[in-house]
Amino acid sequence: MQGLMQDRPLDVAAVMRRVEQLFGHKRVVTATVGGEVVATWQQVVARARRLAAALDLLEIPPQARVGTFGWNSQRHVELYLAVPSSGRVLHTLNHRLYAEELVHIVTDAADDVLFVDRSLLPRVWPLIDDFGTVRRVVVMDDGGAEELPSDPRVVGYEELLGRVTEPAPPAVVDERDAASLCYTSGTTGRPKGVLYSHRSIVLHALMLLGVDNFAISERDVVMPIVPMFHVNAWGLPYAAMLAGADLVLPGPAMTPEALLGRMARHRVTFSAAVPTIWRGMEPLLGDADLASLRMIVCGGSAVPDALSRSWQEKAGIPLTNAWGMTETSPVVTCSRLATAHDDLDADARRTLLGTPGPPLPLAEIRIADDDGTGIGELQAAGPTIAAGYFGADPGKSSFTPDGWLRTGDVGTLDQYGYLRIVDRTKDLVKSGGEWISSVALENEIMAHPDVHEAAVIAVADDRWGERPLACVVPAPGRTLDDQDLRDHLAGRVASWWIPEQIWILPEIPKTATGKFSKTALRALAAGRDER
Repeated sequence: MQGLMQDRPLDVAAVMRRVEQLFGHKRVVTATVGGEVVATWQQVVARARRLAAALDLLEIPPQARVGTFGWNSQRHVELYLAVPSSGRVLHTLNHRLYAEELVHIVTDAADDVLFVDRSLLPRVWPLIDDFGTVRRVVVMDDGGAEELPSDPRVVGYEELLGRVTEPAPPAVVDERDAASLCYTSGTTGRPKGVLYSHRSIVLHALMLLGVDNFAISERDVVMPIVPMFHVNAWGLPYAAMLAGADLVLPGPAMTPEALLGRMARHRVTFSAAVPTIWRGMEPLLGDADLASLRMIVCGGSAVPDALSRSWQEKAGIPLTNAWGMTETSPVVTCSRLATAHDDLDADARRTLLGTPGPPLPLAEIRIADDDGTGIGELQAAGPTIAAGYFGADPGKSSFTPDGWLRTGDVGTLDQYGYLRIVDRTKDLVKSGGEWISSVALENEIMAHPDVHEAAVIAVADDRWGERPLACVVPAPGRTLDDQDLRDHLAGRVASWWIPEQIWILPEIPKTATGKFSKTALRALAAGRDER
């Protein structure tokens, strides 16, 4: 016997209808090269419906991939709505990738049409003939001064909308149809495609509204600093639409000064970014008006306790950690303070918020503890978790025989279900048969007042097999001494964790999503060994 309930699809079109009908008066603010553009949600949805018709004019087939190279902007939000709701697949592309990676990803996805911000055109157009399946390029004028190519394949975004005489009729979409596509960062091989369904996008957005998660509500002003090309900006645009929140989009204005100014001017209440962004803002916090902020989420890597403490002292709000990956839509866990933690002091509460926390409702996690230590590979399952990869690389080894995602992270779970990430599988240092957590060691190094950034990698050692190498960037205007750092670590970590090798660097190389690039550091270390 089945329940007698209506079978209504969980799709992007339902999100559009809700924000249009109930919250049409709320605002979407976009930073541009020349200032700001403000529109209402009603105007955004109306333009998205015209854009869906424009996709028909371009003769884009159903389920074809529509690639985007764009900043966080209103036009990008319009694509978030129009492409999936019209039965096509939105493919957001990271313009910071190397040319070879971009060609691989666009080719693997078989993108039919590309939408490109004008300021990013110099990054994309030289590769156009290598993108074998791309027929047209639609240029979104974000105020960039770049000259448009004289090529029949190029058309302007507003010109294209101007050709539309009436909105397209609603497409027939099943909630399990593909809605958007994002490629992994390729840290363990070539990037692989993760294909999200309408159902997974809506469920993930609903999960973010939970009061013990991001708690996004109609009263919020949400500012996603995390790029819209990166896992649907962690689902924040869709969550803001479901809740009816205002949305503030930083566009290309990504300097710490611009971000802090926009937060203050629009009374932003919620924001999310990787540690690199929050670290860049930290020196300016003393002059910033951030009284409106109720929550700032830090994801992508571990939250340095020293950074979170500085935010709490200077801005009155600590960083809250969340964990996820491209394969998980991405948010799986979000830290919070439960009743079990009522007796913790302020420092302990802040430290707890710096851990990934418990899983969101509908998401499940487990630790593959093969040796009984309580430490093992983190695995995840749920309706917002990938079941396989799209494209040429099936990536079968990333999934267990019973269908759980093997994340590659090593972690523990406490009695309350709180996750703690010990390390990435490939980043652990095995010294003398014992494991050293690069994450924990980095955290303690960055607690030194003269340290700006630190990354730890394993290097070969004749006696111990591997030893940690610490790559450290001094804080602005500060100098660092190797022995001073070792003295600082004494008593904070086991004595055999303390690295013999400490490199003082002007900067730590970053990946295209702003994380520390340990691959680049390993290559640098290998090059020095060869010399």
